[in-house]
Amino acid sequence: MNIHSLEITMAQTSELLMTPVIILICSLVVYAIYALGRFFSQYLVRKQNKLAYVRQISQADLPKVTTHNGYPIHNHFINNPQASEDELEVVALKQLENLRIVTRIAPMLGLIATMIPMGPALQALADGNIQGISENLIIAFAAVIWGMVISSLTFWPASVKKRWCAVELINIRKIKGQA
Repeated sequence: MNIHSLEITMAQTSELLMTPVIILICSLVVYAIYALGRFFSQYLVRKQNKLAYVRQISQADLPKVTTHNGYPIHNHFINNPQASEDELEVVALKQLENLRIVTRIAPMLGLIATMIPMGPALQALADGNIQGISENLIIAFAAVIWGMVISSLTFWPASVKKRWCAVELINIRKIKGQA
């Protein structure tokens, strides 16, 4: 097998990846919108329960501390009072995991979907086929734009939820210190 055969095989294989990558990007757009909706829903629930939560943290009497909607790490601690700090941190990471993965993988998929049609676009350029160039470049640029949109939609909720988790962990330490 010579190097030219290997190059052709790699090019053909990479073209086969285009359909799954585009399907993944479309799926991630749907997920990003869903995640944004869940984030706003949790924000409203947290806002509604914030006063009771803060009041309870400030007068923390461990047997009287109750769960509050919108505060998942706090609720895990209340339901599992013997949970270690490491276990609570794992719960926090689990809360952020999907958003963080999508935020990081969407631009990569966009880049993959950008690079795959570049080969045919360059071949069309060599052949003098202007229409072939434009068709491939439209796909390439649309894919990277959608990857960045997905990442943008999930980055903000991931960052805010990270702060929420950190605040809940700090408050749990306060409760444990007072118990």
